[in-house]
Amino acid sequence: MLAGNVHYRTEKDVPAHVPLFPLSGALLLPCGQMPLNIFEPRYLSMIDDAIASDRIVAIIQPRFDTNGQIEKCEHPQLCSVGTLGRITSLSETGDGRYIISLIGICRFRLLEEVAQKKAYRLARIAPFLHDLSVDTGEDDVDRPALLESFRAYLEANELEADWESVEQASNATLVNTMSMMAPYGPAEKQALLEAPDLKTRADTLIAITEIALARDNDGYDTVLQ
Repeated sequence: MLAGNVHYRTEKDVPAHVPLFPLSGALLLPCGQMPLNIFEPRYLSMIDDAIASDRIVAIIQPRFDTNGQIEKCEHPQLCSVGTLGRITSLSETGDGRYIISLIGICRFRLLEEVAQKKAYRLARIAPFLHDLSVDTGEDDVDRPALLESFRAYLEANELEADWESVEQASNATLVNTMSMMAPYGPAEKQALLEAPDLKTRADTLIAITEIALARDNDGYDTVLQ
């Protein structure tokens, strides 16, 4: 796995303790890119510390109930799985904010939070080491079904796509980019994140899209035929 200028190949390349950045509805996947606007003082401090060390922060969703509702408090409970991201760019806005870009390294399981004096949260994690492998299982993805689902979604929402770029994209890029960009809720995003492999993520994305379209469009069955 290459993120920015750094290769992540084994467990020793990944920190055991990482700063946590809880974001509801956010999905960062390995090799995916995520822009962020940082303005809260605790997270500005977190970014400063990350830049001074390994440039890694952990994106993770606050835990939600069956209705997708999040606990309203300063430190909500967190989901059990998130993604490590490396800061590959940072710019200062002049009004106290940072604009940063992350590249996903690998997913992780949250083991326990660690007490510290900083305002942001820190945790001990177990990385998903198979995410670091270049063998992504791309050949197992049903690309025609994925593209058909994507086309149906675009048509239903009167959107356009750069189909030349879509056709040239690898299966891994296609699945992960579509998953990250999909306008679904926290539960759907977490399901896509926790999919054990690329094929399962693609199948999950297709199923979620079909359900969304069926809910909004009575004629969806005819669209897919």
